[in-house]
Amino acid sequence: MSAVDVLLPARAVFHPVVDLGTGTVVAVETHAGPPAASGPPPRVDPAAEDVRRAVEAARATADLGTPLPLQIGLRAETLTHGDAFLGELHHGLGETGRRPQEFIICVAGGFPPAQRPTVAAALTGLRRAGYLVGLAGLGAGHAPLDLLVDGASYLLKLDPELARRSLTEPRRSALVASLVELAHRLGTHVLAPGLATQDQVVHLRELGVRLVQGPALAPPEWRPGMPITVPVAAREDPAPPDPGLGLGPRVSEFTLPAVTLPHTATAQEVLTALNAETGITSVVLVDERQRPRSTVDRTRFLLRLSGAYGHALHAHRPAARLADPPRPVPRTVPAVAALRAAGREDERVYDDLVVVDEVGRCLGIVRVADLIRGLSP
Repeated sequence: MSAVDVLLPARAVFHPVVDLGTGTVVAVETHAGPPAASGPPPRVDPAAEDVRRAVEAARATADLGTPLPLQIGLRAETLTHGDAFLGELHHGLGETGRRPQEFIICVAGGFPPAQRPTVAAALTGLRRAGYLVGLAGLGAGHAPLDLLVDGASYLLKLDPELARRSLTEPRRSALVASLVELAHRLGTHVLAPGLATQDQVVHLRELGVRLVQGPALAPPEWRPGMPITVPVAAREDPAPPDPGLGLGPRVSEFTLPAVTLPHTATAQEVLTALNAETGITSVVLVDERQRPRSTVDRTRFLLRLSGAYGHALHAHRPAARLADPPRPVPRTVPAVAALRAAGREDERVYDDLVVVDEVGRCLGIVRVADLIRGLSP
């Protein structure tokens, strides 16, 4: 029996990842519990069980039909068990019909120093395969900080207790602010999970955290497509960046997970994705190597389909016919340079930019309005 074989389905739980800059859901975290059993629980390899839960969580989300990227958890010690377990994970996730860049694999927990090379190599392997990699428990997890550099993490997830207590404990608040500054300098994102009150959400936003989760934003029974609650005060922009920090923030600080589809997708498939989540502003059409081939702007696309005979003419034909060339920007460029590049195209000045890695693969999108707000004095 492989690591992902189960006898009975597991119960999955879903949490929205909310972008405070726009007040929308930009990804869905999902995790599965142990499988239902009618007898004594069998002895299970912890790494095999970890992989099974990750795959079951992805399968459960596939049944809901959300186009948003999925965030799934994995234990750091699982990464030390070699390519066989990662192969099981890759195979199981692939069976859901999603491509690697549609997953954020968030690695949690500590590990012995002797396993550091193995963990770093596994993180690099996941990233090369196209997965977006995150590290969880930041601020309390027993993992070296320079692993953030080796793994080129896309997301840093704060320890939930640290995030909550930062509201009332100045020293913990200072630690969170330092971690946020570190993340920004590394060109990555910070996610604050487990926020239980609106005051906690507002405080984390004031510290520079843009992505949040927790009961303050959605009830335990939340499912993709259901509404969320975003404190009005949390929509306010944080203080502008310090002008003394060289060229200012990088474009990666404003990057959001992208909704992607194969470049062969039909217009009906794009329409289905846009109808599933009202916060989606664009869909990136990618090739088999996850490189952006074109982008579909929500407003222009829906206008074309809503015209006379629009749906009949376009629905079953390639969506690329209604798309535009992508506007790629490297993840390391200054945000001000990206804003200037966007301003050179009068007709598409507010179209989303596509952030790419060093080999041209799609890492996410940047909304031009976010750049304008973030760089305004």
